[in-house]
Amino acid sequence: MEPARILIIDDQAQNISLLKRILVRAGYENIASTTNPAEALALKEQFQPDLVLLDLHMGEDNKDGFQVLQELVSSPSGADNLPVLMITADDSAEVKRRALALGAKDFVGKPFDAAEVVLRIRNLLETRFLYQTLRNQNSELEQKVAERTKELDESRLEVLERLAVAVEFRDDDTGHHTKRVAQVSAALAEAIGLPSATVELVRRAAPLHDIGKVGIPDSILLKAGPLSAAEFAIMKTHTVLGAQMLSDGRSELVRVSQRIARSHHEWWDGSGYPDKTAREATPLEARIVAVADFLDALTHDRPYRPAWSLEDTLSEIAARSGIHFDPQIAGALARIDWRSSPLLVA
Repeated sequence: MEPARILIIDDQAQNISLLKRILVRAGYENIASTTNPAEALALKEQFQPDLVLLDLHMGEDNKDGFQVLQELVSSPSGADNLPVLMITADDSAEVKRRALALGAKDFVGKPFDAAEVVLRIRNLLETRFLYQTLRNQNSELEQKVAERTKELDESRLEVLERLAVAVEFRDDDTGHHTKRVAQVSAALAEAIGLPSATVELVRRAAPLHDIGKVGIPDSILLKAGPLSAAEFAIMKTHTVLGAQMLSDGRSELVRVSQRIARSHHEWWDGSGYPDKTAREATPLEARIVAVADFLDALTHDRPYRPAWSLEDTLSEIAARSGIHFDPQIAGALARIDWRSSPLLVA
């Protein structure tokens, strides 16, 4: 208790001297004081006391204790459970009710009883330090929970990323499609002016866009020809399956991955799947990955068709701008010199 900082506010210097002597004898030496209630708030902010001794009735030319009390407890640092011990010779119930309503924690009467003063101060300080200890423990616990939650999400994401790579090897024997989509998506996110943190989120989340294909049969996924209507209906379910696999994420990274997995086949005009969302109703990160996925898919061989040239693919994306793709993202794609970019190389 002895290192506690105690602030005394009383317009009578002799009262301050008496209280200081009582406090020093009790082992409290870190004491500040003022006889000018107008200085109380500034001194409190500077001194950062653990407890305030405040005289209730001060001279007519000064603020009274009620006004000072209100200033102290309403200041930003006053909300930190700062105990205020009122000094008063007026022990009427009305005065006590008013002071308690304003935030006072206890009272000590005049003339002072040294033992009572010390006991009341010690009780308030014990409560104060217990509150601070609990607050610090809660803060540490919250930090540990946040760190553990992040670790769990990272572990879960790593498992899903490895699963996504395994799924990709089923229809891309190089296993590089998801990496290329991630890099192109990040380049597009940067090109449209997204913050670096968001660009990184998109880069890390994009590889999971087709995670739901783990639930698609090989007979459909690897079919070397056009899909029937029934087969295409099954193929489209990979978006919902992927979103379900990534649902209930606690980190922003998993939530972004979930939105991409579900919505990267939506169209700007609302004719995509699975939800037929249009324009900005489709998450931005999904609209970005839609362009990147289309670009990479068409410029590489698939079981059902040979690769397109880069020029033809870029022309096709430009033609689909405002229909299939977000015009802003399609425009950003057109401004990047992909011909000299290593991002499209397997």
